[in-house]
Amino acid sequence: MNNSQVIIITGTSSGIGLVLAEYFGKKGHKVYGLSRKHTESSFFRSIPTDITDNNAVQNAIAEVLKTETRIDMLINNAGMGMVGAVEDSSKEDILKLFNLNLVGAVQMMSSVLPKMRENRSGKIINVSSIGSEMGLPFRGFYSASKSALDKVTEAMRYEVYPWNIHVCSLHLGDIKTNIAENRVKTKVSEPYKNVFEKVYTLMNSHVGEGTEPLEVAEYIEGLLGKNKWKAHYYFGKFGQKIGVPLKWILPQSTYENLMKKYNKLS
Repeated sequence: MNNSQVIIITGTSSGIGLVLAEYFGKKGHKVYGLSRKHTESSFFRSIPTDITDNNAVQNAIAEVLKTETRIDMLINNAGMGMVGAVEDSSKEDILKLFNLNLVGAVQMMSSVLPKMRENRSGKIINVSSIGSEMGLPFRGFYSASKSALDKVTEAMRYEVYPWNIHVCSLHLGDIKTNIAENRVKTKVSEPYKNVFEKVYTLMNSHVGEGTEPLEVAEYIEGLLGKNKWKAHYYFGKFGQKIGVPLKWILPQSTYENLMKKYNKLS
């Protein structure tokens, strides 16, 4: 794009968020990165923000609007992973997960919408997961948190389209980042130990072989040039993306058997 855009990105202290912020900053866009930790960069302005704290979110957006008259795009990237059996997951861990992956994202959207509505223009990308389309073994609550965000995204599309505001879910496959270091890992009870360790090892190997974050940035740049957005976009390796249509095409028993094989459960 030739015109400089004002872009807010969450979760920019590392991983995909940091790559996105620096990529778009290098392209000449005015980028504001929100994360708990301050990040030194020549390409974007870091505003330390806990997006689960609504007052902190409001203050961060107010800080942006001290110098900007518009917000062109929000990329809701901040999030956390969680692994463990459903049975072993504590209420505290579940609430922490949903508070960041769902509530924090909603608070960010609510904070930028007034300015987007005023300007009758804006784009919001909610970073989701291919795993939101299916219940993944030992990642059930992570899948659920992203699926909930997808449904909110779909609802918002109807609510904000009169103001030319576009919203979409970007479902990512495995991306080569340090997400394994930032996952909540529940205590694994004895009945699940053997199978969990197999799945967990496989999970980490998939991340290690995942798509480079820079490719995500390039894909999002392509979305910036589109006037109309779909509700859902899928980005990742073919073997992961194909799982989404197969879920609806194949008989349920066949699909579940494929998932068991993919996750080495059989």
